[in-house]
Formats: sequence, structure tokens, C-alpha cells
Amino acid sequence: MFSHVMIGTSSATTAKTFYDQLLATTGVKPGFLDGHRVWYRTPEGTFGVSEPINGEDASHGNGATIGFACTSPEQVDAWHAAGLAAGGTTCEDPPGARASGLYLVYLRDPDGNKLCGLYRPA
Repeated sequence: MFSHVMIGTSSATTAKTFYDQLLATTGVKPGFLDGHRVWYRTPEGTFGVSEPINGEDASHGNGATIGFACTSPEQVDAWHAAGLAAGGTTCEDPPGARASGLYLVYLRDPDGNKLCGLYRPA
């Protein structure tokens, strides 16, 4: 359905440092910097982080969340720990099982974008 997801950042190099560490926990290779953008490509899709090309400040979407698939509860925990170590901040509840049967956690990247690491059992 989607070709890619792109979010804004105030610094592509800071975003690359953060997302390289965060996404490595799910097996994603380091992103490549393309001027003012960082790209992460996998067979499942593309994720980009970009400094706004209109010259205005980057901002996060209120109510927006980007979910990253994890393969186990342990990978969710590692994803969260890597995000915190790379400069993210935790938000909402700690990593854990939810009433829905999902195992997940939320954090914010250095620009305030809300992210979710999610394991969906079979």
C-alpha cells in the first residue's frame, strides 16, 4: 500500500545517528545520507528522515505514530533500549504486553516524532 514513510528532522546527521542505532536492533542496515535526507531501505519498504526543503522548522505530528515491526518481545526491548541510548525519550508505558495481545513500547526521537516498536504474535 505504501511506497515509503518520511518524517521531518532539524538535523539529518543527528537523525542518522539515532535511527542507525534504533533500526539496527531489527536488522536494518545503516541509512545513507543524501544531502538533507537519510534513507533506510528494506524489501518491506522505505523509511526517510528529511530536513524540510521549504526552509521552515521540522515538527512532529500530534497524534501521529510510526510503528516498526519487531520479531519478538526481546527485540522490542532491545529496540527501546537502543532508542533511549541514542537520545530518544520514553513515552507512555514501559515495554510490555497489552490487553490486545500485542507486545509494544513507544518512544520519541530527538525531534519529538512518536515511534512504536511492536511485536504481533502469530
